[in-house]
Amino acid sequence: MIIKSLVRKVAMRYGKLAGLYRKLCKPAGEEYAEFLRRHGNFYSVGRHCSILTTTVFTDPAYVRIGNNVHFSTCAIIGHDGSIAMLNRAYGVKLDKVGKVDICDNVFIGYNAVVLPDVTIGSNAIVAAGAVVTKDVPEGAIVAGVPARPIGRVDDLVDRLEAATNRLPWADLIKQRQGGFDPEMEPMLQRMRVTSFYEEPKPVHFSDTEYTSLVQGVLAGRS
Repeated sequence: MIIKSLVRKVAMRYGKLAGLYRKLCKPAGEEYAEFLRRHGNFYSVGRHCSILTTTVFTDPAYVRIGNNVHFSTCAIIGHDGSIAMLNRAYGVKLDKVGKVDICDNVFIGYNAVVLPDVTIGSNAIVAAGAVVTKDVPEGAIVAGVPARPIGRVDDLVDRLEAATNRLPWADLIKQRQGGFDPEMEPMLQRMRVTSFYEEPKPVHFSDTEYTSLVQGVLAGRS
């Protein structure tokens, strides 16, 4: 623990030991985004972002990231990798480098690829596996290869909100702080499993468990 704490401190303060920091400390997305904001050589990185250690940025100097941008394991590419081959094969001197400009409130899904010269507008979602070759409009959901608009984020939020309100555990979700609460999660998981698989026996909680997991978690957050 002492070594891990020391490595984290050196990495966050000075940008050193980056490889050891990723391997030993296994930073969560929010922490790693802050590390990259300080030491990742990006054009800029906003606040409240989440970047996984498995997210690939080939050319961070050309990447601008707004506030509340969340990346899964995906690739943000700032250059055309075929240029070196073309230069040698055709005896030419080519260049193909471009910016990737990601505005506020964007989610980029698993295995998505964003190519150079792309701007992703605010309040947008890039679906898993999408290959983004051109600008994404504000408020759009894009998917496919190449990525095309398939919906609007505002409509998705309305549908998800209605679906969430119908869940048996909706009251817990409304009281939860953030997207994950380790104290509340065991109860949520058991209720979800029961609902998903229609187990014949309902979930039962002892008075002590219910008090600790509900009253203890929720009373101070209402």
